[in-house]
Amino acid sequence: MKLYDSAISELLNELPQDAIRSLDVSDVAWEDVGDHNLILRADMAYELGGGTAAAVSGMAVTADTDFVPEDQVLLIGPDLPEIRSDQPYARIAIVRVKQDEMGDGNTLYNAIRKIEYVRYHIDPRGYMTRISASNGREPVRVAKSALDDGLGFAEVGRLFLDRYHENPNIDAVKLIFITDPSFDYKALGEHAKQFEAITGTIDHIFKNVVMDCGSCSLQKVCEEVEGLRELHFASQK
Repeated sequence: MKLYDSAISELLNELPQDAIRSLDVSDVAWEDVGDHNLILRADMAYELGGGTAAAVSGMAVTADTDFVPEDQVLLIGPDLPEIRSDQPYARIAIVRVKQDEMGDGNTLYNAIRKIEYVRYHIDPRGYMTRISASNGREPVRVAKSALDDGLGFAEVGRLFLDRYHENPNIDAVKLIFITDPSFDYKALGEHAKQFEAITGTIDHIFKNVVMDCGSCSLQKVCEEVEGLRELHFASQK
C-alpha cells in the first residue's frame, strides 16, 4: 500500500513542525448528534472555511508506521475556543490500514472510498460540517453553545478516531486540523487534489482494463505514483 506514500511524504515534509500541537484525546468525550446537527447562522460563533475562505479536506491511506505510528490528533493554529471570527480551515486524514485486508481491483477502490466516507457520518454536537465533494471543500459551522460547553478539536478528533476505528481495516489515524490564517492553503489544496487523483486513478484502471496509456488523461498521475503502473499491468493480465 505505497500508492499514496510519496504524496503523503511531500505533504508532511511541508508542514511547519514547530507549529504543530499534539492534542491529548485519551480522556475526552463529546456527543455525536447524527442528523440533528443543524446550526443556523444566528446560533453559530463563526464559520471555518465559509464563503470564499479556504476549506481544504484530504484523505490518504498507507501501511507505513513511520507516517502513522499511532492515533494522533494534531493542530496547526488556534483551537476552537481561541478563534474569534470566520477564517480558513483544513482537515487532513492519513489513515494506516491493514494492507492484506484491503484487497485489490474494485475491492481496493471501494475499501478506500469506504474510509473516505467516514466524514459523512460524524456529527459532533455544535460542529456542523458542510461537505462539497465536487470542489473538495469542507467548511464547518461552530455553535456558540458548544464552545461554552468546552468544545475543542480534541473532542472533535476523538469522535473522528472512534468512527474510523469502526472499520476493521484501519490500524491508526493521523488527523491534522489547520486553522492558522497564514497557512498556505492553496498548496495544501494541491496535495489534497493529488490524493483524490490517486484514488480516482485506481478506479479508472480497473474500469478500463484495455486502454491506450498515451491517450489517457490520468497518465501523468499513473507515471508519478509508485504502484499505479503495476496495478494497471496486473489488471491487463
